[in-house]
Amino acid sequence: MKLGARILKTGIAIILALLLSELFHLPAPIFAGIAAIFAVQPTIYRSYLSIVEQIQGNAIGAVIAVIFVLLFGNDVFIIGLAAIIVITINLKLKIENTIGLSLVTLIAIMETPGDTFLQFALIRFSTIMLGVLSAFIVNLVFLPPKYENKLYFKISNSTEEITKWIRLNIRHASEHKLLKNDIDKMKESNVKLDQLYLMYKEERNYFKRNDQVKSRKLVIYRQMISTVKRSLETLKKLHRYENDLLQMPEEFQHAVQQQLDILIHYHEHVMLKFIGKVRPNVVFEEGDFSLSRKELVNLFLAQHKEYEHDEESILPHIMQVVSAIVDYDEHVEHLDKLISSFQAYHKEENEVSIPENSE
Repeated sequence: MKLGARILKTGIAIILALLLSELFHLPAPIFAGIAAIFAVQPTIYRSYLSIVEQIQGNAIGAVIAVIFVLLFGNDVFIIGLAAIIVITINLKLKIENTIGLSLVTLIAIMETPGDTFLQFALIRFSTIMLGVLSAFIVNLVFLPPKYENKLYFKISNSTEEITKWIRLNIRHASEHKLLKNDIDKMKESNVKLDQLYLMYKEERNYFKRNDQVKSRKLVIYRQMISTVKRSLETLKKLHRYENDLLQMPEEFQHAVQQQLDILIHYHEHVMLKFIGKVRPNVVFEEGDFSLSRKELVNLFLAQHKEYEHDEESILPHIMQVVSAIVDYDEHVEHLDKLISSFQAYHKEENEVSIPENSE
Protein backbone atom coordinates (compact mmCIF):
# COMPACT_ATOMS: atom_id res chain seq x y z
CA MET A 1 0.00 0.00 0.00
CA LYS A 2 1.34 3.41 -1.06
CA LEU A 3 0.88 6.54 1.07
CA GLY A 4 -0.37 9.41 -1.05
CA ALA A 5 0.52 13.10 -0.65
CA ARG A 6 -3.00 13.87 0.65
CA ILE A 7 -2.61 11.31 3.48
CA LEU A 8 0.81 12.66 4.50
CA LYS A 9 -0.37 16.27 4.35
CA THR A 10 -3.37 15.47 6.54
CA GLY A 11 -1.15 13.87 9.18
CA ILE A 12 1.30 16.77 9.13
CA ALA A 13 -1.55 19.32 9.31
CA ILE A 14 -2.99 17.59 12.40
CA ILE A 15 0.42 17.55 14.08
CA LEU A 16 0.98 21.25 13.31
CA ALA A 17 -2.49 22.21 14.53
CA LEU A 18 -2.03 20.37 17.83
CA LEU A 19 1.48 21.78 18.36
CA LEU A 20 0.34 25.35 17.71
CA SER A 21 -2.63 24.88 20.06
CA GLU A 22 -0.27 23.78 22.82
CA LEU A 23 2.11 26.65 22.02
CA PHE A 24 -0.69 29.21 22.43
CA HIS A 25 -2.12 27.33 25.44
CA LEU A 26 -5.51 26.89 23.80
CA PRO A 27 -7.95 24.57 25.59
CA ALA A 28 -9.40 21.56 23.72
CA PRO A 29 -6.74 21.41 20.96
CA ILE A 30 -8.61 18.43 19.53
CA PHE A 31 -10.90 20.87 17.72
CA ALA A 32 -7.90 22.35 15.91
CA GLY A 33 -6.94 18.83 14.79
CA ILE A 34 -10.48 18.14 13.55
CA ALA A 35 -10.53 21.44 11.64
CA ALA A 36 -7.20 20.58 9.98
CA ILE A 37 -8.70 17.31 8.68
CA PHE A 38 -11.57 19.18 7.01
CA ALA A 39 -9.34 21.87 5.51
CA VAL A 40 -6.63 19.82 3.73
CA GLN A 41 -6.97 20.15 -0.05
CA PRO A 42 -5.16 18.50 -3.00
CA THR A 43 -4.00 21.77 -4.63
CA ILE A 44 -2.86 25.21 -3.45
CA TYR A 45 -5.65 26.87 -5.43
CA ARG A 46 -8.31 24.70 -3.81
CA SER A 47 -6.70 25.35 -0.44
CA TYR A 48 -7.05 29.09 -1.00
CA LEU A 49 -10.72 28.73 -1.98
CA SER A 50 -11.26 26.39 0.96
CA ILE A 51 -9.85 28.75 3.60
CA VAL A 52 -12.05 31.60 2.33
CA GLU A 53 -15.12 29.36 2.55
CA GLN A 54 -14.08 27.88 5.90
CA ILE A 55 -13.76 31.34 7.45
CA GLN A 56 -17.31 32.12 6.30
CA GLY A 57 -18.67 28.76 7.44
CA ASN A 58 -16.99 28.93 10.85
CA ALA A 59 -18.16 32.50 11.39
CA ILE A 60 -21.73 31.41 10.60
CA GLY A 61 -21.48 28.49 13.04
CA ALA A 62 -19.99 30.67 15.76
CA VAL A 63 -22.51 33.53 15.37
CA ILE A 64 -25.53 31.19 15.34
CA ALA A 65 -24.13 29.32 18.37
CA VAL A 66 -23.70 32.55 20.37
CA ILE A 67 -27.13 33.90 19.43
CA PHE A 68 -28.95 30.67 20.32
CA VAL A 69 -27.14 30.18 23.63
CA LEU A 70 -27.80 33.78 24.70
CA LEU A 71 -31.47 33.64 23.68
CA PHE A 72 -32.53 30.03 24.28
CA GLY A 73 -29.76 28.23 26.19
CA ASN A 74 -28.03 25.02 25.17
CA ASP A 75 -30.72 22.36 25.42
CA VAL A 76 -30.13 19.46 23.02
CA PHE A 77 -33.23 20.40 21.00
CA ILE A 78 -31.94 23.98 20.71
CA ILE A 79 -28.58 22.68 19.46
CA GLY A 80 -30.39 20.57 16.86
CA LEU A 81 -32.48 23.56 15.70
CA ALA A 82 -29.36 25.73 15.50
CA ALA A 83 -27.66 23.02 13.40
CA ILE A 84 -30.58 23.03 10.95
CA ILE A 85 -30.31 26.81 10.56
CA VAL A 86 -26.51 26.64 10.06
CA ILE A 87 -26.93 23.99 7.34
CA THR A 88 -29.66 26.05 5.64
CA ILE A 89 -27.54 29.23 5.63
CA ASN A 90 -24.52 27.36 4.21
CA LEU A 91 -26.65 25.88 1.45
CA LYS A 92 -28.17 29.29 0.63
CA LEU A 93 -24.69 30.82 0.39
CA LYS A 94 -23.54 27.83 -1.74
CA ILE A 95 -20.72 26.93 0.65
CA GLU A 96 -22.02 23.45 1.42
CA ASN A 97 -18.43 22.14 1.61
CA THR A 98 -18.08 23.92 4.94
CA ILE A 99 -21.18 22.42 6.56
CA GLY A 100 -19.22 19.77 8.48
CA LEU A 101 -16.79 22.23 10.04
CA SER A 102 -19.54 24.80 10.69
CA LEU A 103 -21.40 22.21 12.74
CA VAL A 104 -18.22 21.31 14.63
CA THR A 105 -17.84 25.01 15.51
CA LEU A 106 -21.49 25.24 16.51
CA ILE A 107 -21.37 22.23 18.86
CA ALA A 108 -17.94 23.15 20.25
CA ILE A 109 -19.27 26.56 21.32
CA MET A 110 -22.73 25.48 22.50
CA GLU A 111 -21.66 22.46 24.55
CA THR A 112 -20.63 24.18 27.83
CA PRO A 113 -21.74 27.79 28.19
CA GLY A 114 -20.80 29.54 31.43
CA ASP A 115 -20.28 32.93 32.97
CA THR A 116 -17.56 33.79 30.47
CA PHE A 117 -19.44 32.35 27.50
CA LEU A 118 -18.45 35.01 24.95
CA GLN A 119 -14.78 34.63 25.81
CA PHE A 120 -15.19 30.84 25.66
CA ALA A 121 -16.87 31.10 22.23
CA LEU A 122 -14.06 33.30 20.90
CA ILE A 123 -11.40 30.84 22.11
CA ARG A 124 -13.19 27.86 20.54
CA PHE A 125 -13.63 29.75 17.27
CA SER A 126 -9.92 30.71 17.31
CA THR A 127 -8.91 27.11 18.03
CA ILE A 128 -10.85 25.82 15.03
CA MET A 129 -9.52 28.58 12.77
CA LEU A 130 -5.99 27.66 13.90
CA GLY A 131 -6.61 24.16 12.53
CA VAL A 132 -7.81 25.60 9.21
CA LEU A 133 -4.74 27.87 8.98
CA SER A 134 -2.45 24.92 9.83
CA ALA A 135 -3.86 22.96 6.89
CA PHE A 136 -3.40 25.98 4.62
CA ILE A 137 0.25 26.35 5.68
CA VAL A 138 0.87 22.65 5.00
CA ASN A 139 -0.71 22.98 1.55
CA LEU A 140 1.61 25.91 0.78
CA VAL A 141 4.83 24.39 2.16
CA PHE A 142 4.39 20.82 1.00
CA LEU A 143 4.10 20.87 -2.77
CA PRO A 144 1.06 19.07 -4.19
CA PRO A 145 1.54 15.91 -6.26
CA LYS A 146 2.66 16.45 -9.85
CA TYR A 147 -0.70 16.13 -11.51
CA GLU A 148 0.76 16.39 -15.00
CA ASN A 149 2.68 13.14 -14.49
CA LYS A 150 -0.33 11.43 -12.95
CA LEU A 151 -2.57 12.69 -15.77
CA TYR A 152 -0.25 11.54 -18.56
CA PHE A 153 0.22 8.06 -17.08
CA LYS A 154 -3.51 7.70 -16.48
CA ILE A 155 -4.22 8.64 -20.11
CA SER A 156 -1.42 6.35 -21.33
CA ASN A 157 -2.66 3.40 -19.26
CA SER A 158 -6.26 3.93 -20.39
CA THR A 159 -5.13 4.11 -24.02
CA GLU A 160 -3.13 0.91 -23.65
CA GLU A 161 -6.04 -0.94 -22.04
CA ILE A 162 -8.57 0.15 -24.67
CA THR A 163 -6.34 -0.50 -27.69
CA LYS A 164 -5.49 -3.95 -26.32
CA TRP A 165 -9.17 -4.85 -26.29
CA ILE A 166 -9.76 -3.36 -29.74
CA ARG A 167 -6.98 -5.56 -31.17
CA LEU A 168 -8.54 -8.63 -29.57
CA ASN A 169 -12.09 -7.74 -30.56
CA ILE A 170 -11.43 -7.14 -34.26
CA ARG A 171 -9.83 -10.61 -34.38
CA HIS A 172 -12.85 -12.03 -32.51
CA ALA A 173 -10.57 -13.24 -29.73
CA SER A 174 -12.23 -11.42 -26.83
CA GLU A 175 -14.58 -13.02 -24.32
CA HIS A 176 -17.89 -11.16 -24.58
CA LYS A 177 -18.87 -10.94 -20.90
CA LEU A 178 -15.35 -10.17 -19.69
CA LEU A 179 -15.04 -7.34 -22.19
CA LYS A 180 -18.42 -5.94 -21.12
CA ASN A 181 -17.22 -5.78 -17.50
CA ASP A 182 -13.97 -4.13 -18.53
CA ILE A 183 -15.79 -1.52 -20.61
CA ASP A 184 -17.71 -0.49 -17.48
CA LYS A 185 -14.41 -0.17 -15.57
CA MET A 186 -12.91 1.88 -18.40
CA LYS A 187 -15.89 4.27 -18.26
CA GLU A 188 -15.15 4.85 -14.57
CA SER A 189 -11.49 5.36 -15.40
CA ASN A 190 -12.44 8.10 -17.88
CA VAL A 191 -14.32 9.92 -15.11
CA LYS A 192 -11.09 9.92 -13.08
CA LEU A 193 -9.28 11.33 -16.12
CA ASP A 194 -11.57 14.36 -16.06
CA GLN A 195 -10.92 14.80 -12.32
CA LEU A 196 -7.14 14.64 -12.78
CA TYR A 197 -7.35 17.10 -15.66
CA LEU A 198 -9.21 19.53 -13.39
CA MET A 199 -6.55 19.09 -10.67
CA TYR A 200 -3.77 19.79 -13.18
CA LYS A 201 -5.65 22.80 -14.52
CA GLU A 202 -5.98 24.21 -10.99
CA GLU A 203 -2.26 23.98 -10.26
CA ARG A 204 -0.80 27.48 -10.19
CA ASN A 205 2.56 28.51 -11.68
CA TYR A 206 4.68 31.29 -10.24
CA PHE A 207 5.99 32.55 -13.60
CA LYS A 208 3.92 33.99 -16.41
CA ARG A 209 6.01 32.19 -19.02
CA ASN A 210 5.08 28.86 -17.41
CA ASP A 211 1.41 29.82 -17.55
CA GLN A 212 1.66 30.23 -21.32
CA VAL A 213 3.33 26.85 -21.74
CA LYS A 214 0.77 25.23 -19.48
CA SER A 215 -2.09 26.72 -21.48
CA ARG A 216 -0.75 24.93 -24.56
CA LYS A 217 -0.37 21.70 -22.60
CA LEU A 218 -3.93 21.95 -21.32
CA VAL A 219 -5.20 22.03 -24.90
CA ILE A 220 -3.18 18.89 -25.70
CA TYR A 221 -4.25 16.99 -22.57
CA ARG A 222 -7.88 17.89 -23.23
CA GLN A 223 -7.52 16.48 -26.75
CA MET A 224 -5.77 13.37 -25.37
CA ILE A 225 -8.72 12.72 -23.06
CA SER A 226 -11.18 13.33 -25.88
CA THR A 227 -9.25 10.88 -28.07
CA VAL A 228 -9.27 8.23 -25.33
CA LYS A 229 -13.04 8.63 -25.06
CA ARG A 230 -13.39 8.19 -28.82
CA SER A 231 -11.29 5.04 -28.70
CA LEU A 232 -13.54 3.67 -25.94
CA GLU A 233 -16.62 4.58 -27.97
CA THR A 234 -15.13 2.65 -30.91
CA LEU A 235 -14.53 -0.36 -28.68
CA LYS A 236 -18.13 -0.20 -27.39
CA LYS A 237 -19.50 -0.20 -30.95
CA LEU A 238 -17.24 -3.08 -31.99
CA HIS A 239 -18.32 -5.07 -28.93
CA ARG A 240 -22.02 -4.35 -29.38
CA TYR A 241 -22.13 -5.09 -33.10
CA GLU A 242 -19.52 -7.83 -33.27
CA ASN A 243 -21.98 -10.39 -34.67
CA ASP A 244 -23.24 -7.92 -37.28
CA LEU A 245 -19.68 -7.27 -38.40
CA LEU A 246 -19.10 -11.02 -38.77
CA GLN A 247 -21.95 -11.15 -41.29
CA MET A 248 -20.27 -8.61 -43.56
CA PRO A 249 -18.11 -9.72 -46.51
CA GLU A 250 -14.56 -10.75 -45.63
CA GLU A 251 -13.15 -7.89 -47.69
CA PHE A 252 -14.99 -5.36 -45.54
CA GLN A 253 -14.00 -7.10 -42.27
CA HIS A 254 -10.37 -7.09 -43.38
CA ALA A 255 -10.58 -3.36 -44.23
CA VAL A 256 -11.96 -2.58 -40.76
CA GLN A 257 -9.25 -4.65 -39.09
CA GLN A 258 -6.49 -3.04 -41.16
CA GLN A 259 -7.81 0.47 -40.51
CA LEU A 260 -8.01 -0.11 -36.75
CA ASP A 261 -4.54 -1.71 -36.57
CA ILE A 262 -3.05 1.32 -38.30
CA LEU A 263 -5.12 3.73 -36.20
CA ILE A 264 -4.10 2.13 -32.90
CA HIS A 265 -0.44 2.19 -33.93
CA TYR A 266 -0.82 5.83 -34.91
CA HIS A 267 -2.38 6.66 -31.53
CA GLU A 268 0.49 4.95 -29.69
CA HIS A 269 3.01 6.75 -31.91
CA VAL A 270 1.48 10.14 -31.04
CA MET A 271 1.48 9.45 -27.29
CA LEU A 272 5.17 8.52 -27.37
CA LYS A 273 5.92 11.53 -29.54
CA PHE A 274 4.55 13.86 -26.87
CA ILE A 275 7.04 12.67 -24.22
CA GLY A 276 9.99 12.68 -26.63
CA LYS A 277 10.33 8.95 -27.20
CA VAL A 278 9.69 9.55 -30.89
CA ARG A 279 11.57 12.33 -32.66
CA PRO A 280 9.28 15.21 -33.70
CA ASN A 281 10.48 15.06 -37.32
CA VAL A 282 9.60 11.36 -37.68
CA VAL A 283 6.39 11.02 -39.68
CA PHE A 284 4.04 8.11 -39.15
CA GLU A 285 4.35 6.11 -42.37
CA GLU A 286 1.84 3.26 -42.20
CA GLY A 287 -0.24 4.43 -45.09
CA ASP A 288 -2.08 7.61 -45.96
CA PHE A 289 -4.72 8.02 -43.26
CA SER A 290 -7.01 10.28 -45.25
CA LEU A 291 -7.02 7.81 -48.13
CA SER A 292 -7.55 4.83 -45.79
CA ARG A 293 -10.45 6.60 -44.10
CA LYS A 294 -11.98 7.44 -47.46
CA GLU A 295 -11.57 3.89 -48.71
CA LEU A 296 -13.32 2.50 -45.64
CA VAL A 297 -16.28 4.85 -46.08
CA ASN A 298 -16.47 4.09 -49.82
CA LEU A 299 -16.38 0.37 -49.10
CA PHE A 300 -19.24 0.78 -46.64
CA LEU A 301 -21.26 2.77 -49.18
CA ALA A 302 -20.72 -0.02 -51.71
CA GLN A 303 -22.13 -2.51 -49.19
CA HIS A 304 -25.05 -0.17 -48.57
CA LYS A 305 -26.01 -0.24 -52.22
CA GLU A 306 -25.87 -4.03 -52.25
CA TYR A 307 -28.06 -4.44 -49.16
CA GLU A 308 -30.33 -1.41 -49.50
CA HIS A 309 -33.41 -3.54 -50.31
CA ASP A 310 -32.84 -5.93 -47.41
CA GLU A 311 -35.57 -5.27 -44.81
CA GLU A 312 -33.48 -6.74 -41.98
CA SER A 313 -30.32 -4.98 -43.01
CA ILE A 314 -27.49 -4.84 -40.48
CA LEU A 315 -26.00 -1.81 -42.22
CA PRO A 316 -27.36 0.78 -39.74
CA HIS A 317 -25.31 -1.00 -37.06
CA ILE A 318 -22.25 -1.21 -39.27
CA MET A 319 -22.65 2.48 -40.07
CA GLN A 320 -22.27 3.23 -36.33
CA VAL A 321 -19.05 1.20 -36.25
CA VAL A 322 -17.64 3.01 -39.28
CA SER A 323 -18.69 6.39 -37.87
CA ALA A 324 -16.96 5.66 -34.55
CA ILE A 325 -13.74 4.62 -36.35
CA VAL A 326 -13.74 7.76 -38.51
CA ASP A 327 -14.37 9.97 -35.46
CA TYR A 328 -11.56 8.25 -33.53
CA ASP A 329 -9.25 8.65 -36.55
CA GLU A 330 -9.97 12.38 -36.81
CA HIS A 331 -9.27 12.91 -33.10
CA VAL A 332 -5.91 11.11 -33.29
CA GLU A 333 -4.97 13.14 -36.35
CA HIS A 334 -5.90 16.40 -34.59
CA LEU A 335 -3.92 15.35 -31.51
CA ASP A 336 -0.88 14.70 -33.70
CA LYS A 337 -1.15 18.19 -35.22
CA LEU A 338 -1.42 19.82 -31.78
CA ILE A 339 1.64 17.97 -30.48
CA SER A 340 3.67 18.74 -33.61
CA SER A 341 2.78 22.42 -33.32
CA PHE A 342 3.57 22.41 -29.60
CA GLN A 343 7.01 20.86 -30.14
CA ALA A 344 7.87 23.14 -33.05
CA TYR A 345 7.07 26.37 -31.18
CA HIS A 346 9.70 27.55 -28.64
CA LYS A 347 11.19 24.07 -28.37
CA GLU A 348 13.08 24.66 -25.10
CA GLU A 349 10.10 26.19 -23.28
CA ASN A 350 7.77 23.44 -24.38
CA GLU A 351 10.00 20.51 -23.49
CA VAL A 352 7.98 17.78 -21.76
CA SER A 353 9.63 15.68 -19.08
CA ILE A 354 7.64 12.72 -17.79
CA PRO A 355 9.62 10.46 -15.41
CA GLU A 356 9.77 6.72 -15.89
CA ASN A 357 7.22 5.61 -13.34
CA SER A 358 3.58 4.78 -13.01
CA GLU A 359 0.71 6.31 -11.07
